[in-house]
Formats: sequence, C-alpha cells, structure tokens
Amino acid sequence: MTTTTAPSAQAPAAHLLGWDCIEFWVGNARAMAGFLAGAFGFRCTAYAGPETGVRGKSSYVLEQGDVRFVVSGALDAGSPIAQHVRTHGDGVHDLAWLVDNVDAAYAAAVTRGGRIVREPWDETDDLGTLRLAQIGTYGETVHTFVDRTRYDRKRLEPGYTNENLPPAPAGPAVGVVAIDHVVGNVEKGKLDDWVHFYAEVMGFSPLVHFSDDQISTEYSALMSTVVWDGTKIVMPLNEPADGLKKSQIQEYLETYDGPGVQHIALRTDDIVAAVDALRARGVRFMRVPDAYYDEARGRLAGIDLPWDELQRLNILADRDQDGYLLQIFTETVTDRPTVFFEIIERRGARGFGEGNFKALFEAIERDQARRGNL
Repeated sequence: MTTTTAPSAQAPAAHLLGWDCIEFWVGNARAMAGFLAGAFGFRCTAYAGPETGVRGKSSYVLEQGDVRFVVSGALDAGSPIAQHVRTHGDGVHDLAWLVDNVDAAYAAAVTRGGRIVREPWDETDDLGTLRLAQIGTYGETVHTFVDRTRYDRKRLEPGYTNENLPPAPAGPAVGVVAIDHVVGNVEKGKLDDWVHFYAEVMGFSPLVHFSDDQISTEYSALMSTVVWDGTKIVMPLNEPADGLKKSQIQEYLETYDGPGVQHIALRTDDIVAAVDALRARGVRFMRVPDAYYDEARGRLAGIDLPWDELQRLNILADRDQDGYLLQIFTETVTDRPTVFFEIIERRGARGFGEGNFKALFEAIERDQARRGNL
C-alpha cells in the first residue's frame, strides 16, 4: 500500500461514468466462456486470439444487459495470465471503469498515492482510438480507466472480432440487467487501509460499515465496509475476524493465495424468473433451511411477496428504510472455493441484505465443512 500525498483538484471518482467490463483470467477461456453463456445466459459478442492477430492470449467477450465480462486465457506458459492462474486459480484480474478523461483520472490517482500498473496508452485500429491506463488495487487486481469517446462501440478494443462467434446455447432468458456491486476480500487487519485507499486515492465515500458483531455465526465472523463513487460503482470490502473456526474470508485468502474479488452481484428486475431460468440452465445455489422463511415473513410483515416461490427457489428477502430486496447466492463457480455470483432484485432498498447475513454465512459454513475447511 502506498502512502497518499496532497490530493489533486478532482479525484478519479469525479471522472467515472460507470462499469466498462470485468476481466477474468482463467486456465481455459473457451470453457469458462461456454460456462457463462450456457449457465448464466450471456451471449458471446467478440473474440480475440491468434486468428485476429493477438498472439499471447485467447479472450471472449460476454454480455447481458449492461454487464460485460471478458474471459482471457494464456497461450504460453510464460504469460502473466498463466502465472496468475498458477497462483490464484481462475479469478477476476481487472475491474475496468469507463471514464471521461483517462489522463486526468490516472494523474489524480497517482498524485494521491495510487500504485502504477501501466501508464496511459492508446490502442488504435480502423474503428478509432481507445485510451487506457491501469492502477493497482488489493492483491493483483487492477482498475483500468477506459475512454471510449474516440472509439466505435461496436467492438471492445483493437484485436477483437465480432465474426464467427460461438452460437448461443439453448436455454431460457435470465434477465440480468446490470452489475449491482463487486465484493473484494482483503487480509486481516488491512480493511481500514483499503477503505482509506478508495477514499483518499480514488475519491470514493464509505457507504456503510458492518462490524464482526453484525456479521457472525456461532463459529466465524468478518468485518465489511462498503465504498462507492456516489453513483454507480459500489464495492464492499471484507476482512476476516476472530472466531471459533475459520471464516469464509480466511478460506478465500488461503485458497486464492491472497486478496481478490470474492463475488459479483448481478441485478435483475425479476429474481423469481431469473432464478427459475438459472436453475433450468444448471446453476447451483447455496441453500438455507425452511425455518428461515418463518423468520423472514416476520421481518418483512406488510410487504406483499410471493413467499411460496421464494421458499421453493431458496431466495432470501430483506428490507431497509427505503424498501426491500431479494437475493440469492450461487455456489462457487471455480475449482478453488473462491468466486461466486449473487443475483439481486432491488425494490427501493439500498442495503446488502443485513437481515440475511446469519442465514447466508451458515450456508457458506456448511459448504466449508463439506470441503474440510471450516
């Protein structure tokens, strides 16, 4: 972690327009792209590899709603992607943000103490010029600033093609519309440092903090602070806390071999239809006991919800002063027990399902116990 210096006039957050893409570095890009398409209903919209003049990697672009994933695999053992996969397994490498001015966002981040990964550079082809720069965050994760104002949005970036793509697998539409939030896990004792990084370097604001008293079970606990840019980019950060047994965050840190992205929350406007579709496509979710719904009905008394459907599908429900939300979490989708997805529907609520924390973490602990890691 670098120390901060005097801030510039505008923090990087002032230049952010929203999510550009999230890039996964994986051992087999074709297989992971096929999994995200077949299981989660994404469509492949672009490809880069030797056939398009890109020699060092194979990459697939997958889109659904406003969500764009890039899945990249190495083509030689000396590739940074290959090294990343050897260390961490499949995981998220890049959380890329769309900005109005790459140079200004990058300069502000560096002035404020951000770790340089790559200075601003251009990628140019027949569709125009893409401007990019990279700053490091927790672990080996990076943030790429992306300016698309001089580049045709029909293509992700130079080196990609939109032709001869894999066909969409059969299956019902899922209905993912946007990235709701992205959760990162950091080492014990480092949460405050990374909250400071996002506040002082990136210009984010702390949104809410959860102590280990709020997020705990009989066996384990964690602490979490949510930071955001004030508009579209929301990033909870977790660290393990002391408990009788190993927390899910500590298991992640050990199996991923360091800090990284734990889960990506995907928003939908109809979670019952989305989860029905995902289950039909073969996605497996964490389960909670039926007794959870007796307690939940009491917490959400007065709100008209399809409780029988929620219980059938194992969807969780919570409320806050602004409304309610419905959410569900997949099992881990990588060989190491690290990355998973959340599906969330918001009806006014701005929270993160605090009323569901105990049920969720007990479900995770049951999975940990089956792996022998609790």
